[in-house]
This record gives sequence, C-alpha cells and structure tokens, in this order.
Amino acid sequence: MSLVRHFLTVGSNTMASRVLGFVREVLIAATLGAGPVADAFYAAFRFPNLFRRLFAEGAFNSAFIPLFSRALEEDGEAGARRFAEEVLAALFVVLIIFTALVELAAPFFVATIIAPGFAGDPAKFDLTALLARIMFPYLACMSLVAMLSGVLNALHRYFAAAFAPVLLNIILIAVLGAAIVRDLPVDAIGPLMAWGVFTAGLAQLLLLAVAVRKAGFPLKLRRPRMTPAVKRLLVLAGPAALAGGITQINLFIGQIIASQKAGAIAVLQYADRVYQLPLGVVGIAIGVVLLPELSRALKAGNHGEGAHLQNRSLEFALFLTLPAAAALFVMPEPVVRVLFERGAFSPETTAVVSAALSFFALGLPAFVLVKVFSPGFFAREDTKTPMYVAGVAVVTNVALSLTLFPVMGEAGIALATTLAGWVNAALLFGLLMRRGQWPVEAASLKRGGLIVVASLIMAAALYGGLSVVGAALRPDAGFIAQAGALGLLVAGGAALYFALAHLLGAADVKAIFAMMQRSGGK
Repeated sequence: MSLVRHFLTVGSNTMASRVLGFVREVLIAATLGAGPVADAFYAAFRFPNLFRRLFAEGAFNSAFIPLFSRALEEDGEAGARRFAEEVLAALFVVLIIFTALVELAAPFFVATIIAPGFAGDPAKFDLTALLARIMFPYLACMSLVAMLSGVLNALHRYFAAAFAPVLLNIILIAVLGAAIVRDLPVDAIGPLMAWGVFTAGLAQLLLLAVAVRKAGFPLKLRRPRMTPAVKRLLVLAGPAALAGGITQINLFIGQIIASQKAGAIAVLQYADRVYQLPLGVVGIAIGVVLLPELSRALKAGNHGEGAHLQNRSLEFALFLTLPAAAALFVMPEPVVRVLFERGAFSPETTAVVSAALSFFALGLPAFVLVKVFSPGFFAREDTKTPMYVAGVAVVTNVALSLTLFPVMGEAGIALATTLAGWVNAALLFGLLMRRGQWPVEAASLKRGGLIVVASLIMAAALYGGLSVVGAALRPDAGFIAQAGALGLLVAGGAALYFALAHLLGAADVKAIFAMMQRSGGK
C-alpha cells in the first residue's frame, strides 16, 4: 500500500471524527453557550484529554512503535508479543494507581492544575471536580487504546485505530440529542456528557481489543515486571510524551491562565475545535503514518527512502495547511457564526471566538510541521532532543500568555500558542538540518515557496469576496443565506488555490500522489 493511501486511511477517519466533532460542538454551543457549565465541562475534559494526547500522539507513537518494530524485526512475532504484553502489564498498574489518585483528590487537582481561577466560584468549582471524577477513567481506557493502536500501526493496520475517535463523537451527539429532545436543564447536561465520555472510552477500548485479536496478535495480561525492554520504553517514552504532546500542553497552560476570566475556557475550546479539523486530518495522519514507515526504512538502512518520505510528507503538509490557515485568518467570523451562533451562543461570543481563531490559524502550519519533523528524531530513538525543544516552546508560551492575556484576552493566549508552535517547528527543523538528518530537496523548497504564493493570492481573493457577499454574512441575514455565502467563498477559494497551484507549478494533485507511491508496502 502506498504512503498516500495510509495517509488517506487515517485522514478520512479523522475527517469523519472532526466533522462529527463539529456537530457535537454545535450542539454544545447551542445548549451551553460559553456559560459556567461549558467552562466546567471543557476544563474537566481537557485534563484527561491532555494525557490521552500525550500517550496516543506522544509516548506510544514515538517510543513504543520503534521498539515494537525492532522486536518484530529481530525477535519475530513471539518476541514482539512478549514485549507488548510486558508493556501492557506495567501500563495497567500505573493507570490504576493514577486514576485512583485523581478520583480521591479531584478538588485538589482542580484548584492547582485544571482551573485554579474557578476557586472564586464554588458552584463551578464543585461541578468541575464532579465532572473530572466521572471522566478521568477515560484516560485509563484511552491509554490502553493508544498502546493497542501502536501495535496495529506497527503492523501497518491503520483503520481501526483511526476510526476509534469517531465513537466518542457519536456517543456525545446521542447524549446531547437526547438532552435537547427531553428539554433537560443546563445543569443536568454537564454530568450526562461526562458519563458519555466515560462510555466512549470503554467502547473504543473494546473496538481496539477486537481489532488486535483479528490482526492475529492477541495480548494477555502478564504479571508486571520491570524488564529491560520496559525500562528502555520508559527512558524513551517520558521525553516523547512531552515532545509529542507539546501543542496540547500549551493549550492546557492557556486553559489554566484563561480560567481567571469567566467563559474564556469555552471560547478557546470553540476556536480550537475549528482549526483542529485541518490539523487533525493532515497532522495526525502524517504523525501516525510517517513514524512507522520512517522507522522501517531507517531500520533497514534505506536512508534514501527515508529522505523521500520526509520530503513528500513536508510537501503534503504545506499543500493542505497553508491555504487552510490563510482562509481561517481572513474570514474567521463568518466561519464561527455559521458553525456556532445559535441558541445560547451569542453574537458577542462569536466576536471573541473569531479573534482567537484568527491567531490560532496562523499557527496551524507550525502545529502540523511539528508532526512532520518529530518522527525524524523518534524513528532514531532520540526522544530527548524534541523534549528539550518542547521545553523551550512551553517557556515561550507561558511567558507570552502571561504577557498577552491581560491585554488581549483569549486572543492573546491563542497568539502565544501560535508563536510557541513556530518556535518549536523552527528549532526541530534547524536541528535536523544541522545533523544532516533531513536532506532537503531543492525542488521541495521551490514548491513550498510557490504554495505560499498561491495561498496568499487566494487569501487576497477571499478578502475581496467578503465585501461582495458581505450582506449575506451579516448576523441578521439568516442561516441559509450565511451558509450559502460561506460555502460559495470556500468553494471559490479552493478552486482558485488548486488552479494557482497547478499553473504556478507549486503542486499537481496527481503528481503529489504519484511521488508518494512506495513499493513493497502492504
């Protein structure tokens, strides 16, 4: 199977998850708006979700897969299964202890880590602690899901792991739909959503357990032991978790700072949801697929193929994220209005969410490029370098957030996150170049520059188009008119961009897919 087909397998499932995620957020926006229940839910959910991202996109996609691939190569399936079962046993024990700790001390975590600013609002504080207790077992389920996903990805079976997140959105949409039909009070919806998250974790774990068994790789729960293989994983996983989850860490830091202002956490979540669509579809697809493919190439000593994979992934990322970033920066308000402005979501909320989204949009290419550059280190079992770089990015984010939030509000936190993302991407790329681990092709640099030009021309056209269809995008124009005008702008912008990319020689869709074909894969 070609590299691009792997990207499309993961990307299409991620697209389905993100689209359903939009439906979920639209329902939440309509029922909860940016009120205290929305603040409490998003704050409580961000905590286990942070650790999920650290495990799923950090430790196990960055440390487990290269070691598991090596075990497969050197010790065969029996050795790889033994390694996976040793990791499973150790992980299971750690998760039980950690979950029990949070369940017992939820108020402490809310007051110190999750949302310190809620201390002045006892009702919101207590609700956040309750929701955290209900949802935190989701972390245990998703950490085990992350490990099983690592096994499947290393075996080049991407579908089940990519589909699993869809279940979360399906279950939450069902919960919200039932709440709306029954006209439940807002205070009752938060706990119901928390139980929905918990149920979704169990459903995803069951799906992945069945998928691993069907792949002919069933795992048994052993007695936990600190074997050399587990020790090696721990050495690699800690730094990998921090480096791989840097965007989520920065968002979590932003949440802590934003908790000082009522409604700010919900505002950042809604803005985050919009730009997560292109980030998820492109960034996660590249991050999930590139690491095992690059690891296999380097383990086989095929450095030419490794360079090919890296450069094609870079082009793929730039080709899709730069125009998305330009469009979201130019017209954030119509996007937010069409997606969210109804029910409890007011025009005033649209304005502040749009301001945050415009700055997040500028960071979108950087967030995806981190996913492109990080495998260059992880595939060589170097997780410390990305960790140190992530540390620099975190310090940058904290300093800028504390400086900008009092002046710019939620938009300041979004800008700080974006600038930290670009610092992270630039340092990773610079180090790869310096070490000779990223042989950049001149053709790739040329195409990248032309993609920038095509994106800027498209952005200018969209800006002009806003004045043409401006009347249809006003708040009083009605949803049908707004959605139609926005759809016309998006379709026109996309058509213009693809035409420009082709005419300028920035990219050709058929050429991109052809370049990313690889032989010998499944």
